[in-house]
Amino acid sequence: MRILVTGGAGFLGSHLTDALLDRGDDVVVLDDMSTGSPDNLTPPRRGLTIVDADVRAPLLLDGPFDAIAHLASPASPPDYLRRPVFTLTTGSLGTQQVLEFAARKKARVVLASTSEVYGDPEVHPQTENYWGNVNSVGPRAVYDEAKRYAEALTTAFGDSRGVDTGIVRIFNTYGPRLRPEDGRVVSNFIAQALAGRPLTVYGDGTQTRSLCYVDDLVRGLISMIDARGERGPINLGNPVEMSVRAIADLVLRLTGSTSRLEWRPLPIDDPVRRRPDITRAAQRLGWQPATPVATGIERTIAWQRESRPENLIRPSAVPMAS
Repeated sequence: MRILVTGGAGFLGSHLTDALLDRGDDVVVLDDMSTGSPDNLTPPRRGLTIVDADVRAPLLLDGPFDAIAHLASPASPPDYLRRPVFTLTTGSLGTQQVLEFAARKKARVVLASTSEVYGDPEVHPQTENYWGNVNSVGPRAVYDEAKRYAEALTTAFGDSRGVDTGIVRIFNTYGPRLRPEDGRVVSNFIAQALAGRPLTVYGDGTQTRSLCYVDDLVRGLISMIDARGERGPINLGNPVEMSVRAIADLVLRLTGSTSRLEWRPLPIDDPVRRRPDITRAAQRLGWQPATPVATGIERTIAWQRESRPENLIRPSAVPMAS
């Protein structure tokens, strides 16, 4: 197939691009490089075209497309809190441009949404039928509401314009190429541990996350791309739930670091519990994660040690969600 990946130079997008190329697809990556990096797509590969462009502008790409994976958006808390209007317009105007393009090309489009649409959930674990608990005027709303609106717009194009649409809600994903300064719990802890600095734990450490290794998540995305007519939404994530304190302890053990823990206040609206119900993904896509958390974290540690030793964690004026 010929597939467009918006945000394809980012952490998740670049892994998806590699997997699509590996199976023989031609891939066009559209990315403005605001949070992605061309380094994630090197060396050049046969079948890959990179377009440096803003997804919020009309998509002027020639030729047929079979599918579009719409991943373009800031995803780390420091990134989206630093550029709130950009994040909102990427989720709204950018998604509309992608859907209009899909309509013209008669291509299937899969929206990469997020578990953040559930907000700080009052239902646990989170099923796709849960409508969420989002503070629309809180600091995280710039990301949460951008994705919620993108879901509504994607659904409307499917209903009123006949576009073949699909929605996946992605839970905490980690792995190589996740920037050490990204602001998410695994990347922060590893970078801090390798630098011998304190691991910053927000809140009391009992809040939970469900960590899905990037290779597993990409398999789910490709399954959704290939599932013509499957609209979702479908949760993609690892149902193995861990406390933030347990994640910190695991990183310390696997790195051999003697760093201490440093406790900080929990950011506003930071979710206390997060775990996906993946029954729908198993039934409709035949998908479930396969990589144990310890194995995935070991691989991520190795990548930070070998590939990005210069990019140690830096202090940020923006609180980093855990």
